[in-house]
Amino acid sequence: MNFLADTHIHTLASGHAYSTIDEVLREASRKGTELIAITDHTSGMPGGAHDFYFMNLRILPKEMYGVKILTGAEVNIIDYEGNIDASQELMRAVDMVIASLHPPCIDFSDEQTLTKCIEKVMENPLINIIGHPGDTRYPLDFERIVKKAKATGTLLEVNNASLKPDSFRPGVRESLVTMLGYCKQYDTEVVVGSDAHIFFEVGELSESYNLLKELDFPAELVMNTNSDRLVSFISEKRLK
Repeated sequence: MNFLADTHIHTLASGHAYSTIDEVLREASRKGTELIAITDHTSGMPGGAHDFYFMNLRILPKEMYGVKILTGAEVNIIDYEGNIDASQELMRAVDMVIASLHPPCIDFSDEQTLTKCIEKVMENPLINIIGHPGDTRYPLDFERIVKKAKATGTLLEVNNASLKPDSFRPGVRESLVTMLGYCKQYDTEVVVGSDAHIFFEVGELSESYNLLKELDFPAELVMNTNSDRLVSFISEKRLK
């Protein structure tokens, strides 16, 4: 399985990341990554970027150093009704959007409440990826989540940073084993993201690769293996 894209990357604009866009792109080029997405945190995250930052991402070229660029945002889910901290205008200004549960932005809750919340988030046509599912502080009914992802054309993320031994998110590996089992059963696509917060993490997807290999997960269900297909998949939902 050959990963050609990295769809979850933060820069200095996120407030707690440490590299510039240029540093990120040079590292992606060095590693032979075909496509990256710049997905900084929106303003609901302490230190996150102002809306103007995302509106102005249009000044970026579509390609630098031989690497294709998707502009993006990682928005914060802020309540159990599936509302987020970003406007429709902001989300339309970028190429793709990740929506995630983060402790500074929403309290932990029970499986039923959170599953309904994520299902509502996935109904938003401008939300393309559910970021780092699997944190057991935010329990989910993965069979329902996987079915809803397929029905709405939303990608579920295998988050590489969350699988590292030093991750602060508990229970992710075991949760992803369950999620990926349902993805195989229902032919639901996933995407792998580094969640890089410094340049040398860009394209570093080895933890995810090892898990997918261990589970004999079908390469055709991993969008990172074909960057053109990934872009088409994301665009298709946003055009609905």
